[in-house]
Amino acid sequence: MVSIAKITVNPYRIEEYKRILKEEIMASLLKEEDVYVLYPVWDKEHPNIFTIVEVYKDKEAYESHCQSPHLLKYFEDTKDIVINLEIHEAVPIFDNLYMK
Repeated sequence: MVSIAKITVNPYRIEEYKRILKEEIMASLLKEEDVYVLYPVWDKEHPNIFTIVEVYKDKEAYESHCQSPHLLKYFEDTKDIVINLEIHEAVPIFDNLYMK
């Protein structure tokens, strides 16, 4: 399963947000075997807009991730930083294409 998260954060709290985001991503990748990719980027022209490409083994892995303690902590820690969050399920164009 692939999803795309688009996140707008308070422009005055970008560095704080990046620190919290890194902590959450590292925890997810280290602790959750079925979380394959969490690849964050930010918009060059609008540095308070982030996009994360997320790849999970399957829908169950995604749902488990959504209930993980480290993701719930991320949401608590960023509740006053994140202005907007949109998550869209995406469909890979090619099957079995992996990052290396």
